[in-house]
Parts: sequence; C-alpha cells; structure tokens
Amino acid sequence: MADKIFENNQVTIAGKIVSDFEFSHEVYGEGFYMVDVSVNRLSNFVDYIPVMVSERLIDTSQSYIGQYIYVTGQFRSYNRHEEKKNRLVLSVFARELEFMEQEEEDVKSNQIFLDGYICKEPIYRKTPLGREIADLLIAVNRSYGKSDYIPCICWGRNARFASGFTVGAHVQIWGRIQSREYVKKLSELETEKRIAYEVSVSKIEYLDDKNY
Repeated sequence: MADKIFENNQVTIAGKIVSDFEFSHEVYGEGFYMVDVSVNRLSNFVDYIPVMVSERLIDTSQSYIGQYIYVTGQFRSYNRHEEKKNRLVLSVFARELEFMEQEEEDVKSNQIFLDGYICKEPIYRKTPLGREIADLLIAVNRSYGKSDYIPCICWGRNARFASGFTVGAHVQIWGRIQSREYVKKLSELETEKRIAYEVSVSKIEYLDDKNY
C-alpha cells in the first residue's frame, strides 16, 4: 500500500541551491527544513522551487548555496492559516537527494507525475490572444488518510479536454512544476509580491474507474 501511495505522486528536479536551510517543523524528533532550488526552463526562464528536506538526509546547518542537487520526492501541500483564512502552501518533499558536480544536460531537470481526483470545477478561459487555459485542482491521496491539493494548469487541446471534467473525476497528469510571481493586495494601500506554484500540464488522461 505504501508503495502505491508513493507511485501516485512522483517528482524529480535538478537545479542549483539558492538559499540556506530554514527550519520548518519537527515530527517525532525529526527536523524538517526548507531550501530554494532554481531550475532552468527551456525558455531561459528560471523556476524557484521550495524543497523540504529532513535533517537526516543532509547536514542542514551547512550552507550549500551554488551547489547543484538532484531531488526525487513528492509535491505536497498544507494549509497555513494567515490573514483570517487558510493559504495553500506547496513544496517538494525530498525522499532522496544527491549532489551533482555541475548541471548535467542529459538529466531531466523538472518532471512530475500525479494520479488523483478533480476536487473543484475546472476554470476554463481564453487569453486576449485566444490561447485556451484551464485551471484544475487535483487531490492526490497520501498515507494516513491525508491528501495533497495540487493546482494544475492546462493549455490548448489539453485545456479544452480538461474543461469537461466533473468533480470526482479520476485523472493522471504529467508535467513540470513552475513558479509564478503575482501581486497580492493586502489593503487599499498595501500590496505584496508573492510566488505561486503549480503544475504545467504536458499530458493528461481521464481514467474511467468503472473499468478497474
């Protein structure tokens, strides 16, 4: 059963560490720390992806800024309570990591596979230039009855296909994790720059569970 859970949420990223480790939380005496990793896109854009690492995997008291790292794990979410409402916080949970001498071109730098369920009506729209987009929220089961809620964005034909999904539909998604800067309005006078994370979908399949 545990293997099945790990199979439905698989991430690999390769990139450069761009921050020091920052303490996140502790579970049964095991400390978990956050670190930011920059991952290059083909378009010369850079995604900054937060990675959660156990102190048992690496010496989190050291600085590794500038070093290249290869991480395999899962894309996870939790709700953080702020400003009188919950905010979905996403990060890559590292199950394994290794250092690389340099950025290796033959290594797939950013890949994700999710097997989950549509948990919110898809939002379909078109850009001013006519490009089709669909926003999805996917619930992916985790052990101990928990779920991760992962925002995904589809384009073109995939967007049109996904726009017809209903809540509860079982889907599989392949893509990459991307970061996106946006401005959050805090009050009439105050704004704040934030970063959102989502899965940019390259392939999506609908599973008819009646056949399983």
